[in-house]
Amino acid sequence: MSEELYYEFSTDSEMIGERYQLAVSRIKEIKNEKLGMPEYDEYFRFVSGFIEMMDDTLNWSLEGGLEKDSIEELGKRNKALYEDILPENYGSSFGNPEVAVQKLGEEFGKILSSLYFEIRSMIPSAFEHNRFDMVIRAELFLEVYGAFSSACEEGKLPEYETIRQIMYWFYSDYAEEERCIRFAQMVAPESDYARDIIMNSDLTDLRYLYKFGEYITDNELKTAEHLNTLSQEEIDKLATTYTEGYRIGFAMTGKDITIKKTAAIVYELGFERIVKKAVSNFKEIGLKSSIYRANMSVFTMLGSARRSGYTGAVPNKQFDYDHKDDDALYLDGALVTRRLEAMRAAGEKYKKEAKVFGGPAVIETFGEKPFAPVPKKDAVHYSDTQKKLLSDFKIQNSLIMNEYIIGKERSFTIIAFPVPEIGPKFQEIFNEVVKINTLDYKLYQNIQQKIIDALDEAVYVEVKGMNGNRTDMKVMLHELKDKAHETNFENCVADVNIPVGEVFTSPVLKGTNGTLHVSGVYLEGLFFKNLEITFEDGCIKDYNCSNFESDEENKKYISDNILFNHKTLPIGEFAIGTNTTAYRIARDYSIADKLPILIAEKTGPHFAVGDTCYSHEEDNITYNPDGKSIIARDNEISLNRKTDPDKAYFSCHTDITIPYDELGEIRAVKENGEGIVIIQNGEFVLPGTEELNIPIKG
Repeated sequence: MSEELYYEFSTDSEMIGERYQLAVSRIKEIKNEKLGMPEYDEYFRFVSGFIEMMDDTLNWSLEGGLEKDSIEELGKRNKALYEDILPENYGSSFGNPEVAVQKLGEEFGKILSSLYFEIRSMIPSAFEHNRFDMVIRAELFLEVYGAFSSACEEGKLPEYETIRQIMYWFYSDYAEEERCIRFAQMVAPESDYARDIIMNSDLTDLRYLYKFGEYITDNELKTAEHLNTLSQEEIDKLATTYTEGYRIGFAMTGKDITIKKTAAIVYELGFERIVKKAVSNFKEIGLKSSIYRANMSVFTMLGSARRSGYTGAVPNKQFDYDHKDDDALYLDGALVTRRLEAMRAAGEKYKKEAKVFGGPAVIETFGEKPFAPVPKKDAVHYSDTQKKLLSDFKIQNSLIMNEYIIGKERSFTIIAFPVPEIGPKFQEIFNEVVKINTLDYKLYQNIQQKIIDALDEAVYVEVKGMNGNRTDMKVMLHELKDKAHETNFENCVADVNIPVGEVFTSPVLKGTNGTLHVSGVYLEGLFFKNLEITFEDGCIKDYNCSNFESDEENKKYISDNILFNHKTLPIGEFAIGTNTTAYRIARDYSIADKLPILIAEKTGPHFAVGDTCYSHEEDNITYNPDGKSIIARDNEISLNRKTDPDKAYFSCHTDITIPYDELGEIRAVKENGEGIVIIQNGEFVLPGTEELNIPIKG
């Protein structure tokens, strides 16, 4: 964060300090007051008690409690912070909109549950000694309480619109400050709370995990514990695979990494030994690491429960899911405009820092118990009008972001590791995933080139399922006018997407038709059963699944979490995954349902709906290792970027993979109708690719 912004919102600012003390003093008085309505007394006493706990946490941290307390004491305090929303207690929590509506009524239950959700975002702020984040939320709570108190003195409840307006203006008034602070944490990491913990703590003393203020479970503790059993040489190898992927990502796309100054490390707690080495590796190539936390707030949720930034365990995924649409309580055209103005203000304020921001380096985790959300009628939901506003906002926001963090000049990398919850064979699985992440990319590069050579002979590709899989797709390819120097498919080895193992393209939409079906797939942590999508001219025409009893619920689930409330989406990518080693390990350890998309997409062909693989980078000429340029960087929709950018992008890209055991055939069809079979009955049959079958048969 820049010195100017840090001073303006500093936790040590005299003005912020005074506001904070006044707010906390007033909140402490609430427990002795009565509104004359027991159900509302219960709510306000509970939430004011939670804010008091935040103040206690702040003072305890300032007094050195993080250093003094035993790991048992730290664990007890950590659980107390999250206890009431944990699954076993959620049935009586005001964080549960069903409970809030039951206790407080239809009119106020949802909005007061949303208020409590926002108040809970104070937890990490207390650990960071960030009084600004804390005081604005404490003052919001007091303003809402004041409205109830005044009305109750007259023996009535306040007008609902009065409460809604209080919260509306909170999200409007602080939109710019919130956006500037979060943007600065990413591109201008002058003061980085997490990086300081990672680089300056004794990582063999697992008490350090409790310094972040995130929820800590056995996953984080046992992951850190396992990494502490590895030699420094092993840690260095893992970290270097990760950071080299980032560096190679720039080199492979002809981008100049030397003009970049910052890389954002995004990860889940427990992997600090790897991250610490990664910070050093990035420093050696001239990059400072920003490590910013995921901010679980109505400011940032915007229809998605996905966390962006470093995070600990998710205390209750249902809680996050229940509140992902809380913004619908306030969203209108004016608020959308305000947020876009805030994004531009942040970009202007940090224009220089954004220009030299290189992009994210992500460590994903997998292995947690799969989550299938329960839709709740008492949760907040967007109206159709708001869905359109939100999708338009995301598109416009991404376009503004791209003006400052220029897509064609940045890169990224992603790697994934399992967590202990994956089962008793965690250490074995972890070691197998290390092997997957460090496979010989030269071997795959050569085999994948043979697949690409065959595909480049084709006009279109046929993909058909088997064993109950109803997939039947025809995928049109771009015309190659100079086959000696051009190709449709990228030869993807271990750079930005670790592990190695896929060839991919952006198909032609016109004439791309058919049905995509998978019996079961996890997308962004959500399970889809019998997901079936029909395409016409490359765009989604219809869709369904069998998660819920009614088609209405199933279609809404897909609309919310795959289409992200767009009426339709195009196929942005068609790919053939070649990492049969990952497929075998998933089968041997029965973890196929727990693989992240990063690995799962390499275990079979996949289609991505949304933006192309080259979103905002279409004008960059990318070359395969054989020297051929990849021409399939656009489709008919992304070409709108030249005349109408608002219609070119969707700000989403979701991969849907068909596993080998559901794959009947992939056939490349030439102009004369002759077919070249790549895969048949779940095995590679193209000459020169037979080695990929060894793990499948092993």
